[in-house]
Amino acid sequence: MRINKMIVGYTLLFLFLVYFTICIVIYFSQRSLMYHPSENNYLDENKLNHKIEKIKIPSDHGLNSWYFKKNENYKTLLFFHGNAGSLENRIYKLNDLAKLKLNYLIIAYRGFSGNKGNPTEHGLYKDARAAKYWLNLNNISDQNIIVYGESLGTAVTIDLAKDHKFAGIILESPFTSMLKLSRKYYPLLPTGLLLKDKYETDKKIQKVFSPILILHGKKDNIVPFEMGEHLFNLANNPKFNYFVENDDHMMDFNEDLINSINQFISSLN
Repeated sequence: MRINKMIVGYTLLFLFLVYFTICIVIYFSQRSLMYHPSENNYLDENKLNHKIEKIKIPSDHGLNSWYFKKNENYKTLLFFHGNAGSLENRIYKLNDLAKLKLNYLIIAYRGFSGNKGNPTEHGLYKDARAAKYWLNLNNISDQNIIVYGESLGTAVTIDLAKDHKFAGIILESPFTSMLKLSRKYYPLLPTGLLLKDKYETDKKIQKVFSPILILHGKKDNIVPFEMGEHLFNLANNPKFNYFVENDDHMMDFNEDLINSINQFISSLN
């Protein structure tokens, strides 16, 4: 009987040590699991169909950015991308956005697209503020800026918008918080204790008083559609949505989606 108790005790100790080791590994490697600057998960390989200016936005490090100025009387879209890939991966979106009555500035965060530094939640927020400030210095007021967030960029967008009144906000495939999302992928881990970058969008969106358009596909297998729907319900008016049945996380930039964005932009005028 005593031997059996010892075996059970050693087994439980072994399992605890394995679990503890996994937690330690996850804690120290979590940012490499969250941010993927070298990953190319976009199948479309296009060339820009318009002329841009390549600039460096001063933040803690210079941020490689693209600026497209079509007409000084148009509003400017400030684009914050997701957690993977480069500026080039967004060309197919930029080509369509450039057809609208818009200028745009898209930045690459620290650690992305050849930028120095390592991405963190605080760092990305700081880079976003640096991009807004650059636009302000170039005589573009917040009232003439539309902030566009893609996936992880939606959390960056909301954090910026809670402190400033913009012409409008567009969120593509948004999530409520990284903490809640991490529980979907790591249900057996104490993510509340381990997670460094929590991106608690659901706690901030009610502080945003700019008009909002939320885009989300109901077949999103990365960020549950229910998260985008919940954020829409929390958002202040005026708010609009483009919820589609068959889109995944990488939404189809088709005529319907572009028309939805265009109608939103028109409503801001």
